[in-house]
Amino acid sequence: MIVWVSNVEQAFSQLQSGNLDALKTFLAKSIEILKGLIKRVQGDLEKPLRQKIMVLITMDTHSRDVVKRLIDEGVKKTDEFQWQSQLKFYWSHKENNAKVQITDATLQYGYEYLGNGPRLVITPLTDRCYITLTQALNLNMGGAPAGPAGTGKTETTKDLGRAIGLPVMVFNCSDQMNYESMAQIFMGLSQSGAWGCFDEFNRISIEVLSVVSTQVKQVLDALKERKTKFIFMEKDEIVLADSVGFFITMNPGYAGRTELPENLKALFRSCAMVVPDIVLICENMLMSEGFSEAKELSKKFVTLYNLSKALLSKQMHYDWGLRAIKSVLVVAGQFKRAEPNVKEQALLMRALRDFNIPKIVQQDLSIFFGLLGDLFPNIEIPRKRDMDFEAIIEKMCVEQKLYPDPDFILKVVQLRELLEIRHCVFVMGPPGAGKSSVWKTLAEAQNKVGQKTTIADINPKVVSTKDLYGYIIMATKEWKDGLLSKTMRSLGEIADTNPKWIVLDGDLDANWIESMNSVMDDNKILTLASNERIPLKPHMRQLFEIRDLNFATPATVSRAGILYISDDKGSQWRSY
Repeated sequence: MIVWVSNVEQAFSQLQSGNLDALKTFLAKSIEILKGLIKRVQGDLEKPLRQKIMVLITMDTHSRDVVKRLIDEGVKKTDEFQWQSQLKFYWSHKENNAKVQITDATLQYGYEYLGNGPRLVITPLTDRCYITLTQALNLNMGGAPAGPAGTGKTETTKDLGRAIGLPVMVFNCSDQMNYESMAQIFMGLSQSGAWGCFDEFNRISIEVLSVVSTQVKQVLDALKERKTKFIFMEKDEIVLADSVGFFITMNPGYAGRTELPENLKALFRSCAMVVPDIVLICENMLMSEGFSEAKELSKKFVTLYNLSKALLSKQMHYDWGLRAIKSVLVVAGQFKRAEPNVKEQALLMRALRDFNIPKIVQQDLSIFFGLLGDLFPNIEIPRKRDMDFEAIIEKMCVEQKLYPDPDFILKVVQLRELLEIRHCVFVMGPPGAGKSSVWKTLAEAQNKVGQKTTIADINPKVVSTKDLYGYIIMATKEWKDGLLSKTMRSLGEIADTNPKWIVLDGDLDANWIESMNSVMDDNKILTLASNERIPLKPHMRQLFEIRDLNFATPATVSRAGILYISDDKGSQWRSY
């Protein structure tokens, strides 16, 4: 990134010297490099190397778009806003240190090793959010991205931290948090210099929020005064690292949310995130998965989802947002690498068909197939099938005294496919549709092929929310473990990497499911009121066996894969 910034500014100085095509020459060179990377990612690579190249494609695509925009808007100097508003990296020879500049804010690079992880696709909305959040830090304030579910509030904050080389700790806020546990978090962040991102911040009760405003103000005041040590809440003197930052993300108007007190609002700079640029994100992700026709395919993809949203019936479990798009693109990339000689349109059509059908109800199937046929005319591609595994499923059905109905076997296969790309899946359907039989049959089939599946089956409705997650006994300040937290910790401590499933069999309501948000999204961490963070390991999955999503918020619906089991065909009564 330092080299790219240096090259662009060099092109600007050549432009000033009279070379009018300097930026265009640099753009052509950038496109050549990008094409080379896309070609490279199409080959057979090891996972860590593939991840690195995908990140390079994501960053280089944004760099190409920035240079193209500078040319289109006729930018001639480095001090014009279009260039100043970009996140720019410089090496200071005087300080022998890297720094990051955006508009008039200058931040020191953090040098935190954050692993070989993915990076976010940077769109104009992301750029605007970056400006707002960095300006908030520059003014010694917190940042507050707000907007509906699936617009990238938490991910944008995490990605900005990753760009600046700082660790970002995500906390899933709940009504069980008290002012003492919040004080511990603020003290830890202040001393380590890490960023804290408080997800669903307005779920904390109003009594706690009023104390939190005093705690946050003390840290921000110490930052304004450039202190290296300060006394926190008139108790402990603690060290203050000047890179610390506080960010809160909120979904307005959902169930179980409180209005923030005015004195707390004043400490955070708000940033509205409403409509992500889905076409651009889709194009960029297709390119990083190795698709060369990414521009055309991304338009078809987004058109299908927009039309599905408009024309299909309004089911509670339908989600046509960013998270659903991302999971289908990952599948399309797997198809592309497995069958590089098949047409790209056919591969994308197969991914869209096979990974949307599981959630679509019977009455909408004909409309969905019609839309697919219009967008991908004359393309017929069979479903990718593992016939050996299907034979094992059939055998397991017979062993369990079930009738091996083709529709039932298909649902078992679809659940297996969903669990490969999503770590949380809702198995939905009316009573008696065969929900339990589907996941039990899949577990038995996996056991047969040597993947010993460990299952912990819990009904979350038999205990209160605090008994499910755990709580602090206020009189003694002791932590009492919850049913789910103990189960998740125990499964995580088993040494092998065989599949581990936590099955939550009971109706959803906003009170208990919202505390799962940080487990269900890309963070994969259960954050408890005791400040313990229990990770969901890569081989662990969560299944929710539910009847409907009538009491779930869009924030919950968008976070999980959906397998809808219908009883419209009436085959269930013959299956037993």
